[in-house]
Amino acid sequence: MLEALREEVYRANLLLVKHGLVIFTWGNVSGIDRERGLVVIKPSGVPYEELSPDNMVIVDMEGRVVEGDLRPSTDTPTHIELYKAFPTIGGVTHTHSTYATAYAQACRPIPAYGTTHADYFYGDIPCTRAMSEAEISGDYEAATGRVIAEALEGIDPLSMPAALVHSHGPFVWAKTPTRSAELAATLEEVARIAYLTEQLGGQNHIDGALLDKHFLRKHGSGAYYGQKSE
Repeated sequence: MLEALREEVYRANLLLVKHGLVIFTWGNVSGIDRERGLVVIKPSGVPYEELSPDNMVIVDMEGRVVEGDLRPSTDTPTHIELYKAFPTIGGVTHTHSTYATAYAQACRPIPAYGTTHADYFYGDIPCTRAMSEAEISGDYEAATGRVIAEALEGIDPLSMPAALVHSHGPFVWAKTPTRSAELAATLEEVARIAYLTEQLGGQNHIDGALLDKHFLRKHGSGAYYGQKSE
């Protein structure tokens, strides 16, 4: 079942290792089949070198295992909440990459300081509010997804395809699992550049016109970056 999506999710998980975003069994990537209402996600606690398309786990939108012998990632409810909140996305990636996680632990958004940031994220990358004790002691992972959705309220999730979870780390999403993993690598580099900018005393946000120019030339209806698709 869902062989092509399983293959893509498997390969997207390996991109996290390739780009140095995870160690040990940290992090996970998922993808969704919207027609069937099924999510494919990395199994919980399995080292990346032991992953295969066959051991990706398929769950329904309530988190129940539909196919697979292993338990799905403990972050599965977070991914599901994001798929419910953001109907235009097709893949979600979670890591504990160093610089993005440092901003999350500092409970700070990542400011849009320059054009590298603006090429991918249309403004400051938000950090969620702290979760309440009831949210933490209750359905914690689902609550994590809900506070991310709350932080993105009124924002197109494809124009701001990432958020930092307060005291935790980044979640990233996109139209496909592969693209979400690539954006997780981009987020980490943007966070690293922002950190270095601040170490040099830089605190000025990018000019609004320049933010618009760089984001919209790649993502707007009149985008002209790259080659035309057939």
